Amino acid sequence: VRLLESGGGSVPAGGSRRLSCTASADTSIDYCMAWFRETPGSEREFVGYVHSDGAKELARDVWGRFSISLDKDQNTLYLEMNRLISGDTGMYYCAAEGNAWVCTSLARDYPIWGQGIQVTVSS
Repeated sequence: VRLLESGGGSVPAGGSRRLSCTASADTSIDYCMAWFRETPGSEREFVGYVHSDGAKELARDVWGRFSISLDKDQNTLYLEMNRLISGDTGMYYCAAEGNAWVCTSLARDYPIWGQGIQVTVSS
């Protein structure tokens, strides 16, 4: 399975952007898909995940601004980002884990990764 991210680019502060991540093949019955990001000077950090059963979680610092969703028919994960701030600038990575009963916010638990896509928020 390969993951392909799209939707990145430059956006003014306060604006919105939607990232997409499409899996190249059907995943297993129980799986997790997640977004992580690397902002300047920081380690890869969790943004949000969705389990194939619908369970989802977002990182605290994006609550109320970001939403995450999964289109299982299209094998596509979305990250809707609103009220973007400069601190959201970074490389955003899609990740997946098959045969997963529950999802985690730990990057090491995800064996499949996309190439990453840049999001730049300008003030």
